[in-house]
Amino acid sequence: MGCIKSKEDKGPTMKYRPDNAPVSDVIGPHVGHYGPDPTQLQQNQSSSTGPAAGFNPHAITPFGGASSIMTPFGGASTSFSGALPGTFPGGVTFFVALYDYEARTSDDLSFKKGDRFQIINNTEGDWWEARSINTGKKGYIPSNYVAPADSIQAEEWYFGKMGRKDAERLLLNQGNNRGTFLVRESETTKGAYSLSIRDWDDAKGDNVKHYKIRKLDNGGYYITTRAQFDTLQKLVKHYTEHADGLCYRLTTVCPTVKPQTQGLAKDAWEIPRESLRLELKLGQGCFGEVWMGTWNGTTKVAIKTLKPGTMSPEAFLQEAQIMKKLRHDKLVPLYAVVSEEPIYIVTEYMAKGSLLDFLKEGDGKFLKLPLLVDMAAQIADGMAFIERMNYIHRDLRAANILVGDNLVCKIADFGLARLIEDNEYTARQGAKFPIKWTAPEAALYGRFTIKSDGWSFGILLTELVTKGRVPYPENHLVGSDLKIEHHSCL
Repeated sequence: MGCIKSKEDKGPTMKYRPDNAPVSDVIGPHVGHYGPDPTQLQQNQSSSTGPAAGFNPHAITPFGGASSIMTPFGGASTSFSGALPGTFPGGVTFFVALYDYEARTSDDLSFKKGDRFQIINNTEGDWWEARSINTGKKGYIPSNYVAPADSIQAEEWYFGKMGRKDAERLLLNQGNNRGTFLVRESETTKGAYSLSIRDWDDAKGDNVKHYKIRKLDNGGYYITTRAQFDTLQKLVKHYTEHADGLCYRLTTVCPTVKPQTQGLAKDAWEIPRESLRLELKLGQGCFGEVWMGTWNGTTKVAIKTLKPGTMSPEAFLQEAQIMKKLRHDKLVPLYAVVSEEPIYIVTEYMAKGSLLDFLKEGDGKFLKLPLLVDMAAQIADGMAFIERMNYIHRDLRAANILVGDNLVCKIADFGLARLIEDNEYTARQGAKFPIKWTAPEAALYGRFTIKSDGWSFGILLTELVTKGRVPYPENHLVGSDLKIEHHSCL
């Protein structure tokens, strides 16, 4: 189980911590549920009245910032500098809630979808200090739960930086009818959007059609030049009233689930053991157990408990500081840790459990090849991000992939393998070492690279198509040096 810095230097765009750099220098991409409006122009602030104290228009936000931080999708984020829709006199931007949120600590602010806020301080990362315009109360709010009022990001149908396959996965969920739709950034044309609509026909059955929304030089938008609109909102409204050449009239906005917050709460990183309640044991392995539990009596989480002596608390805490900054929608986010032994690792709870159990005992037994290929593509997407960040996993297998609702797959247990101090594991031929998933050069000589992760991904594909069967069931491996004992960590 683990993902470490790769020995292969991928160039200056890769973000990793040099051996002599402090952990605080490692910064991962900040990805909110909604990406930036790709057509948002940067304007100079002309008002003589400055923004509210503590409000930094150039801070990293879910919708872009003045930072040159690389995002998982490539390129640098953009800035909401200058005048914005939804501003107070004096140029102070206010934001609108995209989802309901229930406060988890006394410092948090509860709110409902549609509530409006004045941002007091957005310079402290993922949790902003805000004042509710609805109630007048002050507190911290998750930055990826809000968007600038009256902006494209605040529209319910705008899904931001979402890929074609992810859009199709959402739209084809059971319960969605023909005409369900969403708008997202175009993957292929900078500054354009895509309109994705669920359709049905005799030949294909349920399917998704995608239409490019282009931007005019004068600022308008169109799908076909004979129907042009001043704003995206007017374009969407038009096609909800008339199909006008589309496969079907837009009927319903695609439902979505609330995104995970970045962390449990502001400054909730090293947490007291007493704040966690272990409720349901989900499984166990060589080095500990996995539980479903609750943090602070408010938030459902997954808790991995490690046996004392599994790894050095100091080394774990240093690695965890890096792991929590690896953010991608196909990686299980690390929320918090209990750094004293026995070490607890707190992550997002994934309802369907491990991919291995899902394939062998859950609904995965009945999945057809196209859905299995889609799950493999999700894992590949997450591993491509790990490679871009110059990391390697070291323990990629179905047992370390977690499955959520709508067949969403996320990679887990990255960042831990090299910290394990068990002699039977580090010997690389003991029963605890996952040799059936390990490339020969890694198993024989300890040479772990992104290429050895590629080997492990190939073995994982066999687990997918065989619905969780153990690789090499007869232990037939080439070479007498790779004799395999029974793997007790399956």
